[in-house]
Amino acid sequence: MKAIKVKAPGGYDNLELVDLPDPGQPGPGEIRVRLHATTLNRHDLNVLAGKSPAADGRIPMADGAGVVEAIGAGVTEYAVGDAVVSCFFPTWFDGVQVAIGFSTTPGDGVDGYAREVVVAPATSFTRSPKGWTHAEAATITTAGLTAWRALRVEGDLKPGQSVLVMGSGGVSVLALQYAKAMGATVIATSSSDAKLERYRALGASQTLNYAETPEWGPKVRELTGGKGVDQVVEVGGAGTLPQAIQAVAVGGHITMIGVLTGPAGNVPTAALMVRQARLHGVIVGNRTMQQDLVAWLDTTDIRPIIDRSFAFEQLGDAARYEESGDHFGKIAVEW
Repeated sequence: MKAIKVKAPGGYDNLELVDLPDPGQPGPGEIRVRLHATTLNRHDLNVLAGKSPAADGRIPMADGAGVVEAIGAGVTEYAVGDAVVSCFFPTWFDGVQVAIGFSTTPGDGVDGYAREVVVAPATSFTRSPKGWTHAEAATITTAGLTAWRALRVEGDLKPGQSVLVMGSGGVSVLALQYAKAMGATVIATSSSDAKLERYRALGASQTLNYAETPEWGPKVRELTGGKGVDQVVEVGGAGTLPQAIQAVAVGGHITMIGVLTGPAGNVPTAALMVRQARLHGVIVGNRTMQQDLVAWLDTTDIRPIIDRSFAFEQLGDAARYEESGDHFGKIAVEW
């Protein structure tokens, strides 16, 4: 079977297309999956670029979607022909995560899904939403589940509440789509007027160009009649957190799901205290959350936005495009 490996020291030009032995038939509790798609996330870029300490020769990519080809003894959750999608933390089934780091994350601590076939525990996957393409389903593993956990699991978003999404990456665009389906109003920020127009077409009630309005936190409060938003899906980190704190309502919820502006910086703790807001760090979610997300998606007409799709051999080009920030939504690789 074909696979892609990251050769040390990493880099988008240091990805090796290889032929590996077929993994064979599944054992007890396992399934064999014919993979057809993955989507890119910032975590994957770190592995591909050599910024994450993944092993030399690691098969990258955490997101993987495909079709069950065979089931091992004791597997009752799936049948041959079922469409499935991978879990970011395949050993975190439910409850609170106790392990720190990515030692079990496909494409980082263990081999991922940039390959044609995988044999893995059945619990490493969930069903895909009904009728979705494999590329659409692959958006769930990392970005989709992160948006779901931020809004519904941690934020307990209610109809009539308000959400702020930042930038135009996969989590932010999916968060807008999910929040709208949950009955919330959404304010979106971007430095691109063209992307803000796309946000409005998706249902954003207000948009802000943060390049033109660097102090956008007070502007968000102005747009909400002085109240602020009930939830902020925070992707920037320390560089944007001061504005997010200004934008959030008293007693609101900020979910920290990214640190695009850097891993550390000054936090206006007094302002956070005055807002009496909750700041919650989130890294994706567990398998039960993913099953709940898929069940909910089956009740909606949501289809994720795939900005562009690349061929298997073009994974390096897909990574460059992701890193450019020119995309709106998700970037897929299909085979």
